[in-house]
Amino acid sequence: MARIQYILTFLLFALVCNAMALIRRAPTPGQLEQVTDFGDNPTDVGFYIYVPENLASNPAIIVAIHYCTGTAQAYYTGSPYAQYAETHGFIVIYPESPYEGGCWDVSSESTLTHNGGGNSNSIANMVTWTTAQYNADSSRVYVTGTSSGAMMTNVMAATYPNLFAAGIVYAGVPAGCFYSDTNQENGWNSTCAQGEVISTPEHWGDIARAMDAGYNGTRPKMQIYHGSVDATLYPQNYYETCKQWSDVFGYTYDSPQEVQSDTPLADWDKTIWGESLQGILANGVTHNIQIQGEEDLKWFGFTS
Repeated sequence: MARIQYILTFLLFALVCNAMALIRRAPTPGQLEQVTDFGDNPTDVGFYIYVPENLASNPAIIVAIHYCTGTAQAYYTGSPYAQYAETHGFIVIYPESPYEGGCWDVSSESTLTHNGGGNSNSIANMVTWTTAQYNADSSRVYVTGTSSGAMMTNVMAATYPNLFAAGIVYAGVPAGCFYSDTNQENGWNSTCAQGEVISTPEHWGDIARAMDAGYNGTRPKMQIYHGSVDATLYPQNYYETCKQWSDVFGYTYDSPQEVQSDTPLADWDKTIWGESLQGILANGVTHNIQIQGEEDLKWFGFTS
């Protein structure tokens, strides 16, 4: 009887070990795969990763954050980053919202605070896991997103400025604009969305700085895209976002260095405040603004 119990215990142990090995197996290069064991994940955010077959030594990382109603799979399919990863050897992280409807929590105090236990905390932990797992270059980690993912991009740049070298925002709102004084997680803020939250650069800058209070290091340079006829997140949010980052970087919002017409596309105007901040207003474009992949590669430093 004792021998039978021993055999059963051994078999159970072997099954558990095999299951753990399957859970922890390395993602297959060239495929979008889910990672479930990457450390603390306080809000149960999905973690999907694309490791290219042509992986560089000490690779860079791009965090690509989907829009409302989106998924990691949808953003993997609908954005060019995985294709570029094969050319340039970087890794792409695709977080997936845990909420019905697929939006991100950019309203609660937890997600708007460094190590506060919100969505931003979970995404930051994906970055640290990937950096350690693949010996990635921690000085070449970038973040981008569209719509709700753009909102989260601004939040990530504010809450974890130590993690990122640059960010690109496609049709978002300033970090903290969706803040809910009731601490509502994943709340919608129509006042902000409709461009009615208007403030000074200093006020917006203070909001961003407070998300990682006491941080005095280098901050990620930011590039802000928005459509001039966006009826989902009104174009005033473009101006408010540029105000925020101009103050963070110490630029004078009302005195940019340069404005370039028809850049990077016809009827798109690029405003340059300095090497750390650019804004691109796409005239006549709705909320469905298209990712400018080649321009993204330039901003992130993969191409000149």
